[in-house]
Amino acid sequence: MHELSLCEAIVDVVEKRTGERPVAGVRARVGPLHHAHPEAFEQSFAPAAAGCVSDSLRAELVLMPVRGRCLTCWETFESSKPIIACPACGARGCHRSAATSSRSS
Repeated sequence: MHELSLCEAIVDVVEKRTGERPVAGVRARVGPLHHAHPEAFEQSFAPAAAGCVSDSLRAELVLMPVRGRCLTCWETFESSKPIIACPACGARGCHRSAATSSRSS
């Protein structure tokens, strides 16, 4: 299950950044290239956080859009799916960026 490894990585980052300090929650922002499913993420987080410093750590998954700019027509756009071609002109040369960070709160 892909989401379990994602959750384990998030717990690992939280533990490294906070040390022994308790943390109530974390917000993970991922783009569509992660193919994360909210229900599977939610089910996977509790087992991943079990036994860590913050045993009751909760997580919120925020699905972020991919942002793109066409290198042909320079149109900028957002998409909730991976970008294959520019939605305006159909060109395949697009520069993509997406938020994929996690932050503890």
